[in-house]
Amino acid sequence: MARLGIDKDFLREFTKLEKQVQERVSQTLAKFDQVSHAGAHLEKIANARDSRFRSIRISDFWRGIVLAPDSGDSYTLLTVLPHDDAYAWAKRRRASVNAATGRIEIRDVAAVEDSLSGLSKLAETAPSRLFDHVKDSQLRQLGLDEQILAFARALTDSAQLDAAKALLPGNQYDVLFGLATGYTPEQVWAELAAEVSDTGFDPDDLDAAVERSPDRVVLVDGPEELMAVFRHPLATWRIYLHPVQRSAVEASYNGPARVTGGPGTGKTVVTMHRAHQLAVNGAGPVLMTTFTATLAGSLDTGVRLLVEDDEVRERIHVHHVDQFANRVFREHHEVPAILSAEEQRQLWQSIVTELEVSFSANFLAEEWRQVVLAQGVDSAEQYLGAKRDGRGRGLGSRQRAQVWQAIWEFESELRRRGVWTHETICVEATRLLEQRTDKPYRHVVVDEAQDLSPVQWRLLRAAVPERPDDIFLAGDTHQRIYNNRVSLRDVGIRVTGRSSRLNVNYRTTAEILAWSLGLLRGETIDDMDEGLEAIAGCRSEVRGKHPWVRGFPTRSAELEQLVTTLREWVDTGIAPGEIGVAVRSNKLVETVVAELGEAGIPNVRLQGGTTEEDDAVAVGTMHRMKGLEFRCLAVAGVTEHQVPPPSAITPEEEDASAHRRDAQRERCLLFVACTRAREQLAVSWHGGKSPFLHTQN
Repeated sequence: MARLGIDKDFLREFTKLEKQVQERVSQTLAKFDQVSHAGAHLEKIANARDSRFRSIRISDFWRGIVLAPDSGDSYTLLTVLPHDDAYAWAKRRRASVNAATGRIEIRDVAAVEDSLSGLSKLAETAPSRLFDHVKDSQLRQLGLDEQILAFARALTDSAQLDAAKALLPGNQYDVLFGLATGYTPEQVWAELAAEVSDTGFDPDDLDAAVERSPDRVVLVDGPEELMAVFRHPLATWRIYLHPVQRSAVEASYNGPARVTGGPGTGKTVVTMHRAHQLAVNGAGPVLMTTFTATLAGSLDTGVRLLVEDDEVRERIHVHHVDQFANRVFREHHEVPAILSAEEQRQLWQSIVTELEVSFSANFLAEEWRQVVLAQGVDSAEQYLGAKRDGRGRGLGSRQRAQVWQAIWEFESELRRRGVWTHETICVEATRLLEQRTDKPYRHVVVDEAQDLSPVQWRLLRAAVPERPDDIFLAGDTHQRIYNNRVSLRDVGIRVTGRSSRLNVNYRTTAEILAWSLGLLRGETIDDMDEGLEAIAGCRSEVRGKHPWVRGFPTRSAELEQLVTTLREWVDTGIAPGEIGVAVRSNKLVETVVAELGEAGIPNVRLQGGTTEEDDAVAVGTMHRMKGLEFRCLAVAGVTEHQVPPPSAITPEEEDASAHRRDAQRERCLLFVACTRAREQLAVSWHGGKSPFLHTQN
């Protein structure tokens, strides 16, 4: 049976084709499953650079270029272009097999040759060349073929390498990029997690190379699977792995393990593949979890897209962590009555008034969450000896006694009313799980780990037996958007020696990433393991426009420019559904929605963090933007006294440490919002700008 592969680059191109052309592509390729006649669909191309290139008719005007192997039955669709452009494309390019990885590569041979001529002349007078410190034998061992080796030897500056990125095979560019940044040959492969073979691969066996290239080619069996790929081209591509990601997914760990990485580095992709890998092994059910229902829904969608085997899919249970806690709770109790956040605030305030203590309601609530619940404290004696790391206000023994009295009153009132909070449900569910010898799960996989609280981590620790590969977590503390701090060691999760980091951003342009990283300049951020997290090394290899950053005298002037910016994006061919607007408050969301409505710009308010609207601009709070991405994003209202809002910051005189943490959390929230942009970012304010933007000067 012939198998048709879809090249990753064409999946991206497919989304930009007109709908009528997309339909013709789908119809043409759906017939490709007629294996014995597969060759009949294809035509040889005169003067093609690679004799294995064939054309396939999409319409009178459009042609596809297909890689047809000399032997075997794996055909790969490389591109679809207008007739003349398609044949010109084939006359410039060639397919090859990387000697080190065995994966397929496509390169613009003509462009490399043209560039090499000019670079060689420039290099003649240069005092040194970029890769003088690396031997030819080392470059060949790392997979460089003779053409790219000659090209590398002509480079004198890393800027020349950056400019040539689009011309070079991806694996070989990655090698040169790593070496240019100072890595040794050994470190390059450690960074890329590539599999180097001492025996090498057959350079002519394209069929085998395609099979070895899941990071580049989506292989489909039959028209139904093909149609699924084309219905969700970008979503489908997100589930495929770069070698460094695959290394983290496929490793065996002697206990809990962790993957970190900046925004857009594919941490969520890794967690989905990790859950799949564990489920395939069949050692027991897998709990895949995160901190909100919205993100859990996104994970569930991704897992369903990834896992084809129904039996394997049933072993993966996707629940957000509070949902899982409630499920365990309800196995032993009736449906709980939950005290709302406002009711909790009022209860704390009444206790402050009744006891006449000198602590605010907010301080007591946070002491309860971050010390008492986080450490499982259940007596005055335990509280007197409890660690209060990170709590800026020191307490003597007399003050601790007063605080404990207030906390005891709060918990007693919960019991008297027969009500619960999300935290106390989690604590009770943990107690129930700790009593069980038959744990409900064999593996737990956690995404966005930085936003889980200590009580939630204790719940997950109790949900799975302590064995190899028990807990796998992915997160980035630079993207923490809630006031949860945790030491993994303190909750029984030790990842020392089992941590890896992803550095390559696959979503955001280098210009947007660099600007956004500037928002965090000078911040000291913990790593959840009693150390500090560094974001140095996070990079994007995609170039684009610099962020557009501008202030306005009034809100109306800022909103007027927002409308103009969105219209300009749409006029350049960007669909409204590929555009987002992020603001700090729900009130400003309402203002922006009304403004866009009056301007006739289709828009939809983000309620649960996602939207099914494909033809409307998404407007939401910065919190709602978590986990999403847009081709173009406007972050509006980044204004003094609004980012951050005073209500979100603990007064410094009340708790200096909490004040610093709150400000850092708000700064990280702005960072998260800005890194949702893939190609273009516009940041605006009116009046005075947010103090967070002063780091960009």
